[in-house]
Amino acid sequence: MSRRLSVAPHLDPNELHRRARAAPAADRVRWLAVRLVAEGRPATAVGPLVGFSPEWVRALVRRYNAGGPAALADGRRRNPGARPLLDGEGRAALRAAVAGPAPDGGLWTGPKAAAWIAARTGKAVHPKRGGVWLRRLDLSLRRPRPRHGSADPAAQEAFKKGGSPPPSPR
Repeated sequence: MSRRLSVAPHLDPNELHRRARAAPAADRVRWLAVRLVAEGRPATAVGPLVGFSPEWVRALVRRYNAGGPAALADGRRRNPGARPLLDGEGRAALRAAVAGPAPDGGLWTGPKAAAWIAARTGKAVHPKRGGVWLRRLDLSLRRPRPRHGSADPAAQEAFKKGGSPPPSPR
């Protein structure tokens, strides 16, 4: 026969209940598991109630007994990722630069924005990253629609106004 888990008296049952209800969502289930074991329920019954295996419930109780209430905190490491290439001042500078003409006199493109960012930060920037930053700042790449070299503007205007000429009789 297995022996019952015992929970160390770090907190009284009312405080365990209060902390289980007030805990952040990531910690709430762990507090609930310890509270249910403290009420006398076996780990095999608590596990399915909280969505943990009985072995994990036992590990939580051992962790709580050894470290107290602080041991139930979410122990996963959070990686917020790298800092963005441009801070608030850099974003404002890019927005101001894109408002003017491009360095080569043409239109701003992703690779041109990436070259501008690389010159400002001193870091290598992939050409695609420039387009990402332009979209992040809600700046669209504006290019004129392509025009065919041998298009007849007069024929295009006539088509817009009245449609195509009537078909010729055969």
